Amino acid sequence: MSQNPTQLPAWLALAEHQKTIANTHMRDLFRADAERYDKFNSSAAGISLDYSKNRITGETVEKLLNLADAMQLPKAIGEMFNGQVINKTENRPALHIALRNRSNREIRVEGENITDAVNASLAKMKDFTARVHSGEFAGFTGKKLRTIVNIGIGGSFLGPKVVSDALKPYWNDGYQLAYIANVDGTDFAETIKGLDVETTLFIVASKSFSTLETLKNAQAARAWFLAQGGRADQVKHHFVAVSTNVPAATAFGIEEANMFPMWDWVGGRYSLWSAIGLAQMIVLGAQTFEALLQGAHDMDEHFRTAPMAQNLPVILGMLGVWYQNFFGAESHAVLSYDEYLQDLPNHLQQVDMESNGKCVTREGEPVTYQTGSVIWGGTGTNGQHAYHQLIHQGTRLIPADYIMPMTSHNKLADHHEWLFANYLGQQQAMLEGKTEAEVLAELLAKGMDAERAAWLAPHKVIPGNRPCNSITFDLGTPEVIGALIALYEHKIFVQGVIWDINSFDQWGVELGKILGESVFSAIETGKTDGLDSSTASLIAAFRAKNQA
Repeated sequence: MSQNPTQLPAWLALAEHQKTIANTHMRDLFRADAERYDKFNSSAAGISLDYSKNRITGETVEKLLNLADAMQLPKAIGEMFNGQVINKTENRPALHIALRNRSNREIRVEGENITDAVNASLAKMKDFTARVHSGEFAGFTGKKLRTIVNIGIGGSFLGPKVVSDALKPYWNDGYQLAYIANVDGTDFAETIKGLDVETTLFIVASKSFSTLETLKNAQAARAWFLAQGGRADQVKHHFVAVSTNVPAATAFGIEEANMFPMWDWVGGRYSLWSAIGLAQMIVLGAQTFEALLQGAHDMDEHFRTAPMAQNLPVILGMLGVWYQNFFGAESHAVLSYDEYLQDLPNHLQQVDMESNGKCVTREGEPVTYQTGSVIWGGTGTNGQHAYHQLIHQGTRLIPADYIMPMTSHNKLADHHEWLFANYLGQQQAMLEGKTEAEVLAELLAKGMDAERAAWLAPHKVIPGNRPCNSITFDLGTPEVIGALIALYEHKIFVQGVIWDINSFDQWGVELGKILGESVFSAIETGKTDGLDSSTASLIAAFRAKNQA
């Protein structure tokens, strides 16, 4: 039987505590405690977390940690790091942490020390990268390969792209990196425009070498290569694969020596640390890629060993539980004040929503409480002129993470100072808000007549008391980016443990793939028997437009 968290004394105590604090305004908590910032602040692996701007007291944190204890979070962390089968529905461990195990701690799966296999794969990636850089592995005309095109979707696209974008200042000169993910032909057509066939390397990232979108785009890239003057026996000079399906990749024209392994104990959305990161290693260099792994490992060790009261993933995870399950929040905003991190919300959408978008417990029983969260966001200050309005004056409670480097890779006049001012200003607005009395006093002080001021004042009231976390770091180095991504991975795991769900399968995604195949068959044949009238009618309309 599953352990229903809502029946635990620790959960019930939190529910009662929420009633006592629900109407407390954070501005009053700050004014009552000059040391609040120091009390609700923690750091690790180059990342600082200020969580003082949350609707919490010391008692709240204590009760949240009691719930974590009651759901045996420390035990669950140990099980993951020790390679136990925590993904029960697929009978697998979840060992993305092994991909960045820089201390070479022994981790065994079915008796095998997988650290050796991970290190061997990393060595193969480094060797291949060196051969590309030196020109030993060259295009079919002997030219160096300078444009790397990553063909993959989901975890083979979103995470890797966050890494390459975030670390743009560390790219090797003369290299370009592009991504093809969507099965929409526009994605392929626009990406391939202007590429030089003699200097382009395609990396096909698909464990099975059968993922629909990836396979279709790989086939299109191969056809493009042949149409541009390449021969079938020269495909091996421009295509490599991250896959375990050797026969399929070989039939495609890729040499087995240029295939890189994946393992069942790594979920796609957690795979950027593996050979899925080959394209990023080529563009960034092996040393930078290894620094990324080191930063993630530093966060792993913090998560594994730090007391829960100072543990960044635990703190973030439990705060998310607090708002979703006790305040009814349904979404969470990730707001990055760093243009290089503009795609971080996209990656976190997959990692979080694919992991914790579950409606049954680990034992298959229906959940009776909210799990998962709608993750969204973007970059500041752009978002301030768009969706921040909803955060500040909307009817929904939307907790937010504000993320920013203290120093910039691109110092320009006083831009970074203004960026930081806006970063803090938005958080102040979420915290303080503005009362009707304050608005009215301002309007009257500006000379507005009393009747007009009284009418206008309610429209300008900002409730405040909207929670947010402030996440800062000195500079977006490879180590910091690795630690930041790992921080969110572990936060998601924490929440999965509290909700008693399996964060490492994704059967909803699988169903969509299967149904897509049957619909494609109906599109090809026109046979729509057994389909609902909407699907059948849309297929008929599509066939009429595309098969005339």
